[in-house]
Amino acid sequence: MMTSPGPLPGAADAGAAPGAAAPVSLSPSRAGDFMQCPLLYRFRVIDRLPEKPSAAATRGTLVHAVLERLFDHPAAERTAPRAKALVPGQWERLLEAKPELAELFPDGDGGEALARWLAEAEALVERWFTLEDPTRLEPVEREFFVEAELESGLRLRGIIDRVDVAATGEVRIVDYKTGKAPRPEYAEGALFQMKFYALVVWRLKQVVPRRLQLVYLGSGDVLTYDPVPADLERVERKLHALWEAIREATETGDWRPRPTKLCGWCDHRAVCPEFGGTPPVYPLPVVPRAAVPRPAGSPDRPADS
Repeated sequence: MMTSPGPLPGAADAGAAPGAAAPVSLSPSRAGDFMQCPLLYRFRVIDRLPEKPSAAATRGTLVHAVLERLFDHPAAERTAPRAKALVPGQWERLLEAKPELAELFPDGDGGEALARWLAEAEALVERWFTLEDPTRLEPVEREFFVEAELESGLRLRGIIDRVDVAATGEVRIVDYKTGKAPRPEYAEGALFQMKFYALVVWRLKQVVPRRLQLVYLGSGDVLTYDPVPADLERVERKLHALWEAIREATETGDWRPRPTKLCGWCDHRAVCPEFGGTPPVYPLPVVPRAAVPRPAGSPDRPADS
């Protein structure tokens, strides 16, 4: 197995800015950030720059909460009307936890924008019933936090939407997506998150999940994949290479932007060099690139998924 350093030096390092901390673990979303744009990863993980809430992301959070809470009810009561009835209450819970979400909707329209948004969430919840039958499901885990430390010391963590276990012991990992299914040529990128979770479960339980399932509520599609150990070993090698690149960027302070079409949705263009901005002063100690030790044979940068 490839060797890789453990957690990076943290905020206690001499010379680190107060409150600044190097990354100590990797999640699917943060891995995706780095592969999309290393500078975006820095802004989110090290600088922790604030980002405005979006209506789409918040709707996704709401729908996930409703589908999680539906399984609190007996199987016979897991109906579409019951699920839709949960939407207003779960929205109130989100607002209580994050009052700033109210700013997503204007005050002067009589609540019309909020009503439309809630109706869209209800439609996504209702579509789920055309894709799965919750009366026949008894998840063993919902919103399941998983964390595993590889032999190399690299710590992986994430939250799985749902884990089903068959009577025969076979494990299915399920993730809900409120957007549309990707085109076939982009399916591998969409499965990266699920293979990440499968790797963590494999290392934790010594069981390779039988099936990975992505449920796309926006388009009504279900994407499935049955992993084998060789798949997950490749993911593990990729994550080690990714962590090496993150380690080097963290210690040298060399976080480079990677312009793509996604830049148009980024909250940090004002401080991005690609748009004429200047990033904040780097808050961690910097080590000259030549002084950063690297394992023999490690790649300069991991390949994109």
